[in-house]
Amino acid sequence: MKTEHILAIRFSAMGDVAMTVPVIHSLARQYPHIRITMLSRPFARPLFEHAPENVSFMEADIKTEYHGIKGLNALYRRLAAKNFTAVADLHNVIRSNYLRMRFNVDQTKVAHIDKHRQQRKKLTSGNHKVLEPLPTAFENYAKVFEELGYPVKPEFTSVLKPEEANLRLLPEAIGEKKAFQQWIGIAPFAAHEQKTYPLPLMKQVIARITANHPSCRIFLFGGGDREKAIIDEIAAQNSNCLNASSLLNGLTQELILMSHLDVMVSMDSANMHLASLVATPVVSVWGATHPVAGFMGWGQSTENAVQIDMPCRPCSIYGKRPCQRGDNACLAQIDPMTIVEKVEKNLR
Repeated sequence: MKTEHILAIRFSAMGDVAMTVPVIHSLARQYPHIRITMLSRPFARPLFEHAPENVSFMEADIKTEYHGIKGLNALYRRLAAKNFTAVADLHNVIRSNYLRMRFNVDQTKVAHIDKHRQQRKKLTSGNHKVLEPLPTAFENYAKVFEELGYPVKPEFTSVLKPEEANLRLLPEAIGEKKAFQQWIGIAPFAAHEQKTYPLPLMKQVIARITANHPSCRIFLFGGGDREKAIIDEIAAQNSNCLNASSLLNGLTQELILMSHLDVMVSMDSANMHLASLVATPVVSVWGATHPVAGFMGWGQSTENAVQIDMPCRPCSIYGKRPCQRGDNACLAQIDPMTIVEKVEKNLR
């Protein structure tokens, strides 16, 4: 009899992969006799470095080495050699569908995520919007494993154990956290403009926080070249601010620092999910997207979500659609003090 070995597939962006972590960890702990292999893009490896022992990570660069049908066939042959007994497609896109089809032909048990597309259409409709909560991403992932015969109750606190989150593992410039200091993270960017709080307003947020807490340290997160330049400019204008992403060496170090923050301010973006994986409260700012779509960070309170009610919200599930009004009012009309007040509440 084959050893039970599940293949879980999720390519896509960092935030989507990060949301698999609480479910994969829970599955591994509740079924210690099974093996689980997480298949994703190379950037996601650090998310699973501290997973339970029965979880392994397998990377696949689907844009180069495994591009196209020929590449997917090569990837399938590599996967088939591992003798999986079940396949959990947590993505349900063309690439994962093709791999799933190949396993299905070989009579491997397969299941795939339900993306609730009809409900999403109603949620983002311009004329007949139905603002009802969809199942969360965590519930959707857990449902896939249930269909494979592994009901799982997501129970998760942090991806890091206390000894793995030691500040001394970080560059010396981070230093030790003093008892009187507030450590605040701010991730002011998102993949799309419709999810990004206007920078002049975010600068007002930073100014107010530092005025309220002169001894605080604000760690700014953002990975792109343009983002780093903007963050360097902010840090140069405010001695309380530090460009954390430029200073830290990779995702693991970012997670360590995030675990020591008192609160994180983030858009509906990957940084919200990363901070959630280390049990840090997140004040999340929502524009074109909406928490009812099911993408709130793990363990985060909706009370920390900053948003304004508008008849057109949400206009998009992922924030890709251009603003129909042309002014991104759902973000531009958020008062900076609303964000500051949420931060203060968490600091208290």
